[in-house]
Amino acid sequence: MACFLVPTTEAIVTTIVKKTTDKKETHNPFIKRLNWLNNMLWGGSALLAFEHVWHGEIVPWAPFLTNGVSAVQEMATAGVAMAAAVTAVWAGVVAVTNSMAKRPTEVLKSDSQ
Repeated sequence: MACFLVPTTEAIVTTIVKKTTDKKETHNPFIKRLNWLNNMLWGGSALLAFEHVWHGEIVPWAPFLTNGVSAVQEMATAGVAMAAAVTAVWAGVVAVTNSMAKRPTEVLKSDSQ
């Protein structure tokens, strides 16, 4: 029920990193594609939070989480696994798109024929 807090925290951190690096000239391809990760994390976190509210696991009164005893364990297991999986998929997509961008155009033209 609290698993969405880990990707949400990562989304907050990556948003802060993106805002601070936008002011600087950077040639790091991962920093340039940080918006992709932000969108994936914020969207997934919002959907998870909505799903938990829908099923009554999050309520608008204290203690907010209906099963607070296992919340830390759930964040440590499911939350960290989800955040790591999203980040790994993003890193893979960035690596593939960067390698495709570095390919010579002649190779791309011969591949399409």
